[in-house]
Amino acid sequence: MDARALPDGFDGSCVLRSDQLELRPLAESDRAALTAAAGDPDIWAGHPATDRWTPEVFAGYFDFLLEAGGTMVARDATGEVIGLSRFYASADAPEGIGIGFTFLVRRHWGGDTNFEVKRLMVAHIFATVPEVWFHIAPTNIRSQKATAKLGAVQVEDRRLDLGTGPADWVRMMLRREAWDEVCARRLA
Repeated sequence: MDARALPDGFDGSCVLRSDQLELRPLAESDRAALTAAAGDPDIWAGHPATDRWTPEVFAGYFDFLLEAGGTMVARDATGEVIGLSRFYASADAPEGIGIGFTFLVRRHWGGDTNFEVKRLMVAHIFATVPEVWFHIAPTNIRSQKATAKLGAVQVEDRRLDLGTGPADWVRMMLRREAWDEVCARRLA
């Protein structure tokens, strides 16, 4: 397997907050709310696991994320569970930490929510390591485009096992300088 432990000194079970969101560690008590949030087939349409919207398939995914650790539940300003994302580490990115396994309910697509999730997570990563990595399925064009908007660049495609079995991944890396430029443009 190509997954590895998060580096010493990195807290993958912290709580991250802004005015718009709270990200906190995944717990068994989140199962029902996340199953409901993930229950829209359109969320998974561009994803290799197009049937992940079904409760039976999502249950296995939830179990993996709970056991793997580093998974953060996203709640909006009202406290509603709107999705999740995960910190992880992989052997192909020894100088970095990954962000992935992300999904958001559709009403939070196309706005500031994905950027805010990533802003909180990226800032937390850059406090410890110099690189943020994203491993995205080749068929998930929507996520590749969203990740490029963050300033990440495609490095290469590679077959890896990040804990869910061997799969092909588009590997994208974000460096602090590119992230700082994106943030400066958003504030301008």
